[in-house]
Amino acid sequence: MNIILMNKRFGCSGCITLTSRRLLGAVIAFLVVIPALAVFGGYRLGVSQMKAHPDALTAKLQAELDAERTKIRDAKRNAEENMNALAMRLGQMQAHVIRLDALGQRLTKMAKLDSGEFDFDNPPGQGGPASSNSGQSIDPPDFMKALNELSAQLDDRTRQLSVLESMLMNRNLQAEVMPAGRPIKQGWLSSYYGMRTDPFTGKRMFHSGIDFAGKKGSDIMAVASGVVVWAGKRSGYGNLVEINHGNGYHTRYGHNSKILVKVGQTVKKGQVIALMGSTGRSTGPHCHFEVRYHGRAVNPKKYVQASN
Repeated sequence: MNIILMNKRFGCSGCITLTSRRLLGAVIAFLVVIPALAVFGGYRLGVSQMKAHPDALTAKLQAELDAERTKIRDAKRNAEENMNALAMRLGQMQAHVIRLDALGQRLTKMAKLDSGEFDFDNPPGQGGPASSNSGQSIDPPDFMKALNELSAQLDDRTRQLSVLESMLMNRNLQAEVMPAGRPIKQGWLSSYYGMRTDPFTGKRMFHSGIDFAGKKGSDIMAVASGVVVWAGKRSGYGNLVEINHGNGYHTRYGHNSKILVKVGQTVKKGQVIALMGSTGRSTGPHCHFEVRYHGRAVNPKKYVQASN
């Protein structure tokens, strides 16, 4: 290849012959040497600027480092706050579980359930075959939502169990103050409620209670809890104990040889209140037992049999 050099003044001034080697050298110089010179020039320019303004570059780098440190501190503080919130929520839930366990144990005893079946000291049995699915991890927002829902469920169960406890307590209280059972430990039924032949006159007369005969000095027990409203002599009854059980119920225990309680005293169901005797209008040691509802004597038979 020939390149002819032209001069405007003198015309043709020369000719350059380009061989393939010269052409390849020119291309290499254009693609390699010139960019290398540009890079080197930029490097030298940067070095000259660093030498000319070292403080400005250092300040820029320091500002970037400070910004990164601030981000790290903020992230650390947020993580600590979240951990503290989780720890507080976990503590609240643990307190709920402790209260539920205690309440469950009380209910088990109150309802007379099998403590082996309702064991609140150990977790309930769970299981099943392993799934082929490896499961999915819970994202933090979903985890907090599940935690809040579980806490709400624990609060709801606590309220429900508290209501159940109150119902059981009321039921037990009603059972405690409702007359039921025999007023003696040893002895036998010697006379029924209703019309009978009077042992003193031989005439048909109404008998307002049930008589339990036995050994003199044997125990007389309260058939329900209540408050003693009479403890002393009374016409026909001899030494009498009368107990108010509430809800309109009173019970009377007559002909005692000795009274062991006082007026105003609270007694429990099954507590010994007197000793069997034959005071008052009596033919021998026995307990005259009456049940009165709103001031009227009723047949004690169903209350005696209620304990069975």
